Amino acid sequence: MVRRTRAGSRATAATALILGTSLAVSACSGTEPDTSSSGKVTRLRVLDYYNNEPDKTVYAKLLKACGRENGVTIEREVVPGSALIPKVLQQGSSHTMPDVLMLDNPDLQQIAATGALTPLSDYGLSADGYAKGVVDASSYRGRLYGLQPVANTLGLFYDKDALKKAGVTPPATWRELRAAAQKLRTKDRYGVAFAAPAGYEGAFQFLPFLWSAGGDERNIATPSAARALDLWADMVKDGSASKSVVNWTQADVNDQFAAGNAAMMINGPWQFPVLDSTPGRHYGVVPVPVPRSGEGVVAPLGGETWTLPKTDNVERQKRAARVVKCLNSDKSQLSLAERRQTVPTRTALSQRFEKQEPAMRPFVRQVRDARARTGKLGSAWPRAALRIYTAIQSALAAGEPPARALKEAQDG
Repeated sequence: MVRRTRAGSRATAATALILGTSLAVSACSGTEPDTSSSGKVTRLRVLDYYNNEPDKTVYAKLLKACGRENGVTIEREVVPGSALIPKVLQQGSSHTMPDVLMLDNPDLQQIAATGALTPLSDYGLSADGYAKGVVDASSYRGRLYGLQPVANTLGLFYDKDALKKAGVTPPATWRELRAAAQKLRTKDRYGVAFAAPAGYEGAFQFLPFLWSAGGDERNIATPSAARALDLWADMVKDGSASKSVVNWTQADVNDQFAAGNAAMMINGPWQFPVLDSTPGRHYGVVPVPVPRSGEGVVAPLGGETWTLPKTDNVERQKRAARVVKCLNSDKSQLSLAERRQTVPTRTALSQRFEKQEPAMRPFVRQVRDARARTGKLGSAWPRAALRIYTAIQSALAAGEPPARALKEAQDG
């Protein structure tokens, strides 16, 4: 997310833990009002959380076009990101699941585990040619349950004017990041900003540091994880970063950077429109710094995937599958990438897109090798996310030594 918290939390860990009992009971839709007297499907219901502009309008137009292409009218329901999973729970229990459901990619496996989704291969859809992390995120127990047209990840944004005035080059390593953040700090500006709230956004922002250090979400009570959290804690402790990062969303971080209150920030390409419309803001982007020179960042995969809730009407599911296919066509992927500052998930398209949009290069290259958050833990990822952001809060807000915060969170 992220402007519009695209990569952030759309479901709390507590909500995730009750998905199984709520959705497994009823995975099918109990309403069939959108057919003609001849039985032909004329309307399809779609649920997503693109409730802010420009995404709301971008997807409204694309869904309308895909519906028209497949001979149906799209009836779209849009909810705030934090309301999507509760809405899915409610619809599951009342037998009113939509025909097409958009999910934040780390939420797919926990929904698929309940039996509420239909494998896309049942309707001839595949993820051939997609980036591996995208396929991993949209699969459960070896079967594909979603198709994700575009993806995003994180990078380090920097204020070109501030760095030039301070004689600082964009940092590539943690040591360089610490030094740059300290040198760029003034009485009116922090050296760096990042989002560390108690939610998916905080965990998402920490992952490139955790993973690049060799840490593992299956057990965060390790020296590698402690080194990553030490970095964040040290930057907050010495004033290079604000103590308010524990409350900031990615949108808040972007606001701070756009206002000149931070010289660098960790964020995603969805922030380009806001920054480009900010007078006098000259910025660049490089990959998130890594522990040692010459290493590559292990980036987390962000973005949403489109799924087919299981219904008792095969014809409706066939038509819905065609809409999902349309949303993921080459034309749709490139259009969404251009309009939303995201990366096409088919690798051949991402290479073409990189040539068209040089500013997206750091993100395009990282998405090709980006890791799915559910890649190692599957539907158990929400528990790991809870541990990660709990440890972050303990270290940054409560002042716990990072190693102790991580162990307490892992054991809790």
